[in-house]
Amino acid sequence: MKKIFSAIFILIISFPAVAQIDLRAGMGINFVSTPLLKDYLNQNYASSDNELGSFTSSISFAGEAGYFINPNFQIALEASYFLNSFTFGTTIGQYELNYGIVAPTIIAYYIIPGSGYYFKFGGGAGLRFLSVDEKQPGSPVVDNFTATGFGLLIKGEANTSLGSGVYANIGGDVRYDANGVPENNGRPLTNSILKEDVSFNSLSFGVHLGITYKF
Repeated sequence: MKKIFSAIFILIISFPAVAQIDLRAGMGINFVSTPLLKDYLNQNYASSDNELGSFTSSISFAGEAGYFINPNFQIALEASYFLNSFTFGTTIGQYELNYGIVAPTIIAYYIIPGSGYYFKFGGGAGLRFLSVDEKQPGSPVVDNFTATGFGLLIKGEANTSLGSGVYANIGGDVRYDANGVPENNGRPLTNSILKEDVSFNSLSFGVHLGITYKF
């Protein structure tokens, strides 16, 4: 990872004459497949008529800063936050599980510029910081589980000028996140029925809308 950051720094300081930056902020929806989490919730808490499907939806918020090395190549840092929650009623109370993922990602883009628009296509990688809050039925206690993992993404974006350096942004991405097994003080989240730890590794497909400012 240190070698990657060093290479990016060298590239950035090597091209001061073409310095140009864009900043993006937006939100989106992701369709996420997390197989072991799905099994854990369906087998332990969901009723037969309320089981989770292979994909669930989550909300995402993201900001990104990109540096144009030249008109057709950009290095960017994206900071995303993904949020999802599940609630199931049982005979002894309500079960709740909420999780969030902080996902900083370094992305390399190929840029296709045009008059009043530009397209970005790229891929990247970064760390993933997972936090899970779980409340068992009939208990006031909320247990927090955390994990650190790694993720990959492929994405594409279109930016259309609204004037004065402001662009409307729409994009989509595919992500694979190896979030790992969250733990609470060394105790992993475990599916007692299958006798296995609950991994939050996931595959997701997302779309997002936002605003880009280029200067």
